[in-house]
Amino acid sequence: MSESILHQVTVVLYESQDSINIGGVVRAMKNMGVRDLRLIRPCPYDPNRIEQVAHDTRDIVERIRHFDTIDEALADCVYVVGYSGRRQAARWPRHTPRSAAVDMLEHARTGRVAIMMGREDHGLPNEALDRSNAICTIPTTEHFSLNVAQACLLGLYELHVLADDATKAIPAPRHRSPAPTKDEYEMTFADMQRALEGIAYFKTRNEELMMRSFRSLVFRAAPDSRELLLLRTASIEVLRTIERESRLAVQRALAAPDA
Repeated sequence: MSESILHQVTVVLYESQDSINIGGVVRAMKNMGVRDLRLIRPCPYDPNRIEQVAHDTRDIVERIRHFDTIDEALADCVYVVGYSGRRQAARWPRHTPRSAAVDMLEHARTGRVAIMMGREDHGLPNEALDRSNAICTIPTTEHFSLNVAQACLLGLYELHVLADDATKAIPAPRHRSPAPTKDEYEMTFADMQRALEGIAYFKTRNEELMMRSFRSLVFRAAPDSRELLLLRTASIEVLRTIERESRLAVQRALAAPDA
């Protein structure tokens, strides 16, 4: 079986200061199909603690590699995107996570690519940005500070979607109903019309125009046969209630003493 192109993607964290954030990044990688994590001079952390934060990620945790310098961590990469919210004097290509994903996957066809993120307090230093082929900035409100794991998840999500790498199938409804037949539609509209007549809905409204609008509304909703039956049975229940109340009214009238 061929490997996913996302196996060509590396996440590089520069001087991580909180092991919880390392765990959050590992979780995001597992969710989005990326498996290579490189840490440049990280804070001390316990791999077992990382797995407690990010369950079922031993395969990624065991692959984590440590580096002393940025150049060592990026040595085999052909394309690097540095994530930063800072304004740059130099005119680096500027991306959003979505546009960065396009370029990264294109370069991933020829070699390893990397997403690089910086310290929690100051982000990436200039020496790291100098080694980036492009800068990615996540569009936010004026409050632009994002948690490292959140930022990483956004970037990896765009790669995951663009690579069409989703492997988890979303199950169909447990009790899927077929599409309604034309006969089922017409019986529903007939019962609806009788119910509306029973409550004098058309007393001040044009019956033909109103029913045409109801038809349009139901057709746009595109119900399945079970959902359409709910609408029909509601109309039938209105008719039964009207009949029941009419009978009770007659019985009360007959039981009343003569005036």
